[in-house]
Amino acid sequence: MPIELTEGDVAAFRREGQLVVRAFYTPAEMAVLAATLAADRALSTRALRVDDGHGGATEIALWNFPGDDAFGALARGARLVDAAGALLGGEVYHYHSKITAKRPGGGGTWVWHQDYGYWYGNGCLLPDMLTVAIPLDPMSAANGCLQVLTGSHRMGRIDHGPVGAQTGADPARVQAARGRFPQTPFEGEPGDVMFFHANTLHTSAPNLSGSPRTLLLVAFNTRANDPVREHHHPWHTPLEVLADDELLGRAGRVEGDRRVFLIEGSDALVPRGATR
Repeated sequence: MPIELTEGDVAAFRREGQLVVRAFYTPAEMAVLAATLAADRALSTRALRVDDGHGGATEIALWNFPGDDAFGALARGARLVDAAGALLGGEVYHYHSKITAKRPGGGGTWVWHQDYGYWYGNGCLLPDMLTVAIPLDPMSAANGCLQVLTGSHRMGRIDHGPVGAQTGADPARVQAARGRFPQTPFEGEPGDVMFFHANTLHTSAPNLSGSPRTLLLVAFNTRANDPVREHHHPWHTPLEVLADDELLGRAGRVEGDRRVFLIEGSDALVPRGATR
């Protein structure tokens, strides 16, 4: 049965800046995503290593347009799009998707940051944006799960600066926030999801376990928050919303290099109206 968010879910998200929904996707759907990840070599060969400024690095593959495989069907699926729209209070569009991977016994830190710390510079005037975190492997504190400061989105955007190849939040402000807001780990199984606001402070530690930690992240922006200048993520692009059974129906499809990946150091602009 499709999962629909309640008014209480929406209120909790707006109060806490994050919302966890267990079993949002079925085991069969997650199996299709796992098989797609294994079959599509571009998702690993085109991944970038991102220096964390502390001697470690994590891997990320990022693309702007959903595509036509199972990952694209998930990002355009009515279940996810409707939920994002309900939480943000309006029409949403796909801002980008990414997969972050931390290999067993390694993988770097994602330093404390707000996603809007990146996206403000892209010309988005408002933080009316969110990210959906979907574990592709079981995720725990041992293998570097996502950690958020619940309620920290109410601080508004704080200053960010370079940390290695990442963009990190002002350390003094983060330290003060950690004394006020509870730090909440997102430990979960494939199929669980966490929605978190663009101003919610979050981080993840290295993977010190013997198990991989692979996380799919789908970012949405609101139509009313269309960027005011061109940048390397899309302008408002109307979504062709798909029925949820399309995820299973696209088993076996491989997008490969037809998926347009963001490359290291890229300053290529996405023209208005571009679709893929």
